[in-house]
Order: sequence, then C-alpha cells, then structure tokens
Amino acid sequence: MTDAHAPLVDAAHAAFIQAGVSISVGGCDRNNRPSLARATGCRVAPDGRRLVIFVSAVQAAPLLQCLRDNGSIAVVFTQPSTHRTVQFKGIDAVVGDLQDGDLQRIRNYRDAFCSELEPMGFSKIQIRTLLAVPPADLVTLEFTPGEAYSQTPGPHAGEVLKANP
Repeated sequence: MTDAHAPLVDAAHAAFIQAGVSISVGGCDRNNRPSLARATGCRVAPDGRRLVIFVSAVQAAPLLQCLRDNGSIAVVFTQPSTHRTVQFKGIDAVVGDLQDGDLQRIRNYRDAFCSELEPMGFSKIQIRTLLAVPPADLVTLEFTPGEAYSQTPGPHAGEVLKANP
C-alpha cells in the first residue's frame, strides 16, 4: 500500500480517467466470488484523494452488495484506441447518490466515449445503448485509491503507478 497521505491521482491521471475511456469496476463477496460492472463515468476529488465512479444500481446490484459487505474495489480505465490502462484499488468503497453536476459529467463521458469508439467502427447508437442508464438508477461508488498500477500491455504492465507532484 502507498502512503495514505499522498494522493495517487495527479492531474494527468485525472484527465485520463475522466476522458472517453472504458471503465470496469470489480469487487468480490465474502467467499471471494467476483462481480464486475461497467461504469458510466468518473469524478476525481480536487485533491486527487478520492475517486467517484458512476454505475447503474440495477446492472451493478451484485457488485454493490460486495462493496457494502467489505468495501474492496478495483477500477480499471482503458483507452480502447491505444490499450493504455490504469487500475486503482481501494478498501473503503461506499455506495452513494449523485451530486450536483454529476449528470452532466456522465453526459460528457458518454460523448467522449462515443468519440473514442466511433473511429473504430462502432456507431453512436451502439455506444449510447451500452451506456444507457436512467438517471434515477445511477449511484456512486466513492473510494480512496490505496494502490495504483499501470496495466497497459507490454513490459511495464503491473508496475506501481505514482502521482507526479
């Protein structure tokens, strides 16, 4: 684990994970059975110490139960066009409600993800359908990243990711 007083998310990481990247969220239950959900965006606290992930409460119901049981979370952010990937892990995830501005962040994320995937041959309707969630169904998963890794395929995959001051 990294120093609890040093944020793992610097400005460059924040810009990357809040852009049009694929976001997958994982957790496991008390018996170590995994659960996975697709997220519909991310918000980074101004100081880089907390991440907030947006998911569908219905689609992510098993994952939400895992997080309520033990708080352990792993979130992977991947840029499809380059395969650049980073992973953040935490042990204090809590399920919450959207805040002011979050719906606009989610709309911006969907637009950015469309821009990322359209050149690869995916239509806007496919992408928007993949990310479609009624606003009333959206919840947040907020946590403090305690570990961070580069997961981009290649010789540096698995290396500890550090924030640049």
